[in-house]
Amino acid sequence: MEHTCLPTAETPLPLLEGVEADRELAKLAKALAHPVRVQIVRILARRTSCVCGELVDELPLAQSTVSQHLKVLKEAGLVRGSIDGPRVCYCLSPPALDRLKLLVSAL
Repeated sequence: MEHTCLPTAETPLPLLEGVEADRELAKLAKALAHPVRVQIVRILARRTSCVCGELVDELPLAQSTVSQHLKVLKEAGLVRGSIDGPRVCYCLSPPALDRLKLLVSAL
């Protein structure tokens, strides 16, 4: 069964410099500061639908380790998750990725 993440009403904030922007960039960068989390973002970026259990099949890690990395990405807002019965399906948050790109380009 194919799942899609519903778009959110998030819009990137215009603030690209200052203390708040620096904190926001640091939070997003910290979430991507592990190679496995970067790999997860790349995997999700290649998908047109949500990923439920397939991430564990693509990574040489235990389910619990993948779940912990997904938790970090979700807390930073880079990944969204939706519950489908006993499992959670994940996809990228395009507004968060766009915001990250803007903040980095403003350095």
